[in-house]
Amino acid sequence: MDLAAEYNNRALVPGHPQIIARWHRDAAAYRDRHGGEFGIPYGARPRNRVDLFRGTDGRGEGPLIVFIHGGYWRSFDKSSFSHVAGPANAVGLDVAVPEYTLCPEVTLADIIDEIRQCCLFLGQRTGRRLVVTGHSAGGHLAAAMAATEWQLYGTRPDLIQACLSVSGLFDLRPLMTTAYNDDLRLSPSAAAAASPLLWPMSNRMPFESWVGAEESFEFRRQARSLAAAWAGLGLSCHYEEVPGENHFSIGDLFSRADHPMTRRLLELARG
Repeated sequence: MDLAAEYNNRALVPGHPQIIARWHRDAAAYRDRHGGEFGIPYGARPRNRVDLFRGTDGRGEGPLIVFIHGGYWRSFDKSSFSHVAGPANAVGLDVAVPEYTLCPEVTLADIIDEIRQCCLFLGQRTGRRLVVTGHSAGGHLAAAMAATEWQLYGTRPDLIQACLSVSGLFDLRPLMTTAYNDDLRLSPSAAAAASPLLWPMSNRMPFESWVGAEESFEFRRQARSLAAAWAGLGLSCHYEEVPGENHFSIGDLFSRADHPMTRRLLELARG
């Protein structure tokens, strides 16, 4: 297997620039239309910022949905994903969209710690539990939050109510053989330490792993692997391949209220 090709989504989807440009446009339009609290600091580094989009009824009830962006931990920021809050906001749910420091400025372990810091901040600020979701690298980070032993960080052990990961990577060891590792700088021990598939999972929550049916074998294998592993540990898990969707187009589904993936996310938030 050519792992470099399997993990090179931009080469696998020639139309990715048009999809990414649409994310930028839709996100900016949603901010202009809906408003929100932008650039709230949750940590000391410049990119430790989170945007908060309130539900249309303004009651602030129910869990807070946290959407974590992707980009192989080395690109993008929160400004390209504001529009993913739309379906949840429309039914009265609040959505937080954080960003984080990118590799190679920091390590993957640092990024995991930053998103933990953000979740702690959001839990303390709102007094609510969190439903974590994310795409690609964000799907990995969402799973890392689901598997975190939050009592070790001085907060409630059930801080995370549910997790829905889209096109996530959960065993990072294969990435050591790709050019991405020039920025990620993963050693065997660092890759294992940042891989939720290899972590103990003592938390109990619903876990969903979705992936595009048109994605590479490796991305589909990765998405399937964690759902299978955590189901074996007794979690309520679901794995689904979405017909016709590639690694980038599946990201559009977060803003489609009528899609089963988005409906499932809202169901998880309603408990």
